[in-house]
Amino acid sequence: MSEIITLAGEVQGVLALPRMASGVGVLILTGSSGRVDLDRARLFADRGAVALAQRWWGGEGQAPGINLIPLEVFLKGVDRLRAEGCNRIAVLGTSRGAEAALLTAVRDPRIEIAIAISPSHVVWQDFGPGLDGVYWPPRSAFTWEGRTLPCIIYDPRVWPAVGAPQIYRPTFEKSLQTFAEDVPAASIPVAEARAEIILVAGAGDLLWPSDTSAHHIAERLKRHGKAVTVIEHPHAGHSPVFPGEPRPPEPAARAWGGTQEADRELGAAAWAEITSRLGLPA
Repeated sequence: MSEIITLAGEVQGVLALPRMASGVGVLILTGSSGRVDLDRARLFADRGAVALAQRWWGGEGQAPGINLIPLEVFLKGVDRLRAEGCNRIAVLGTSRGAEAALLTAVRDPRIEIAIAISPSHVVWQDFGPGLDGVYWPPRSAFTWEGRTLPCIIYDPRVWPAVGAPQIYRPTFEKSLQTFAEDVPAASIPVAEARAEIILVAGAGDLLWPSDTSAHHIAERLKRHGKAVTVIEHPHAGHSPVFPGEPRPPEPAARAWGGTQEADRELGAAAWAEITSRLGLPA
């Protein structure tokens, strides 16, 4: 059984410490749910990794939304894992957390493996207000060294109707078309990362086009001669589930797509690859 430590202050979240450490540290980032994923942290700790499920927005002294988040906050999470004796560092992010994970891997050479689950190949605009309480006009979700990262804003002409299932994939796809001239600047420069990158996506994702984003990322890495692994499932949705994990609460009408069976199949395939690369028991 892992030891769980609640963290406050500069690095927030929960730290799961294994009984016998392997030297592997995993930084876990969820997305717009704002959850601190204790279950996923325990899953890694039970296999010998020190796991930090970091709260990166919505906490005390943090922005209440994903709005102008300094990427430096994730480097501090890596610092904490190193302080715990981890000599191999992986970052695992889901959805907006995958966006953060890839951006962090680009900037921190200590990260050996970056796992992006339901990823985006570009930086998107904010989700909710920033530390200053401002949420309009649109701003980038992230900053680095005090500078705002270029982003794609949402095209409001394609938005789920009130009372309809909150399916946002058409909104993101239309936004990429409408603001196509901004895509090169907003694209995450994954080829600059030292880390090996693992991409996990389901073609049934209705929240955003993570499957096509995964292909964009993989193509860019391959053009630069970089290794990349893409794990896909034709029927999985936005939230693959690892073996042994409880399924997170889901919105009505499966607005994030997929089926429970497909989501677990994709999660099982991803988990086998991730644990193998980290040298952990599956």
